[in-house]
Amino acid sequence: MKTIDFSYFIERYNAGEMSDTEKQWFQKELDGNEKLRNEVNLSKRTDEILKNQKIMSLRNKLSEIENQRNAVKNRVKDSKKSAYIKYAAVIAGLILIGSLTLFPGKHLSSKEIVNQYYKAYEPATSQRSAQSGTDADFTLAMEFYNIHDYDNAAILFTKVLENKPNDMQTLLLKGVANFEEKKYPEAKQSFGRVIDDKDNLYIDHAKWYLALCYLNTNETEKAKQLFEFIGKESGIYQNDAKKIVRGLK
Repeated sequence: MKTIDFSYFIERYNAGEMSDTEKQWFQKELDGNEKLRNEVNLSKRTDEILKNQKIMSLRNKLSEIENQRNAVKNRVKDSKKSAYIKYAAVIAGLILIGSLTLFPGKHLSSKEIVNQYYKAYEPATSQRSAQSGTDADFTLAMEFYNIHDYDNAAILFTKVLENKPNDMQTLLLKGVANFEEKKYPEAKQSFGRVIDDKDNLYIDHAKWYLALCYLNTNETEKAKQLFEFIGKESGIYQNDAKKIVRGLK
């Protein structure tokens, strides 16, 4: 029995180019073919990536490559395997191009950098559990923090610090909560205290958020110097810091 090459139909289906009759036939094929459904979903995700990345021209180049491969693929019976290779190549190409073209000489504004790289700190579950078992205020503060009520979270973190002034995790969380509320002087003070302590697990995070604070307060030179410092360390923010420095130039 001849195996159907669904590649052509997948593209027409996702593009909405099928007639009603053709669409009904194809949907019946989808109902009984899990691998075909996976190919359709993979093709759809690939198209979305191409659209979001604004590099549709890549499809033309990949199409040329695919046409050359089709000449060989005609002698290959396993058409489904070749379809997976096609879409994997698209994704791999996007990743490679993204890594090569990130910040291609473009100057980024402070707002663009913060929007792209900022993410609120999320403490590990084990860290939250260890502290929440002994501190009801911290537990409640984290509940506010997790529902993005950062104003009330900051108030409760402050209360926790009244009894535990050297609790570096709470200091960091208070700083992030104030950052979210655009209270940058208070946030910088918290991050600075974590960094000055010099002996805790949260220094890398505090440096990262402090640098982002500098961007939001238009202290670009301070931000750049701190990102350069972070980029020279082997921390979790090293690679992103290097990219930001290139974007700031």
